[in-house]
Amino acid sequence: MDRDALADFLRHQREGLQPADIGLSVGPRRRTSGLRREEVAQLAAMSTDYYTRLEQRRGPQPSVQMVASLARALRLSPEERDYLYQVSGYSAPDRVTSGDYIPPGLLRVLDRLTETPALIISAIGETLVQNEPAKALFGDVSQLTGMERSSIYRWFIHPKQERWRYPESDRDRQSRAQVASLRAALGAMGKDSRAGALARELTQRSTEFATLWAAHEVSRRFEDHKTLIHPEIGEIEVDCQALFTEDETQVLLILTAPPRTEAASKLDLLATLGTQQFQGNRQSDNTSSTPPK
Repeated sequence: MDRDALADFLRHQREGLQPADIGLSVGPRRRTSGLRREEVAQLAAMSTDYYTRLEQRRGPQPSVQMVASLARALRLSPEERDYLYQVSGYSAPDRVTSGDYIPPGLLRVLDRLTETPALIISAIGETLVQNEPAKALFGDVSQLTGMERSSIYRWFIHPKQERWRYPESDRDRQSRAQVASLRAALGAMGKDSRAGALARELTQRSTEFATLWAAHEVSRRFEDHKTLIHPEIGEIEVDCQALFTEDETQVLLILTAPPRTEAASKLDLLATLGTQQFQGNRQSDNTSSTPPK
């Protein structure tokens, strides 16, 4: 780890990124050149104190996951991301197989989606970044690590924690869709990829998954009409639209509802109140996500 190079690089990148670049409005009293430290910390899902120590050459070596979060928060180009890994003391991961790098252009689209749930997910169902309405709807999963990051993994390993977000009548269809999308990812990434490792783990640990896997269904179904359940707001009917990256390893998923409908009003409520209104009644996804009674 090169603390001096890391600190200088983070500061220069932060100062060169304007609030409008990440969808923030500029207040009349703003004096900071570029983003504030707390804004970068929030985007990277880390404490402001930790980020400040990195810029001040006092911080410990960030984890690989934290470096990936910083690269996304600072909207780094592929070359800049590789450099960030190097000065942080790591070899830069492969841009295709790692799944963590998000093109800045796709992040800019997400930055402008503030009034409806939107999230970027990998080919194996890892939520890479969410806007605030998506966090309010699905919960904040930014702290999950390993296979727990994959919604496919959580669907079969923690069914009681994950499946309540869908009506019971739709859960069998969702199970088939999860398995079919993983097989599509396996076909694109290869048996020795993270998709292959995930499939092997789930085959060993879930009888339901193993049965569905044996059916050899292959599909990537993102554009869809579905009903989701929020613990306080209740059922919300949404239309899902998907925007894929050029290599199709990631997708920006946008959830909307027709104007002037009950579902649209519920999405407006999510966008207005964000996660704070509901945080006290929701436990983290890697422990328990059971809705309050």
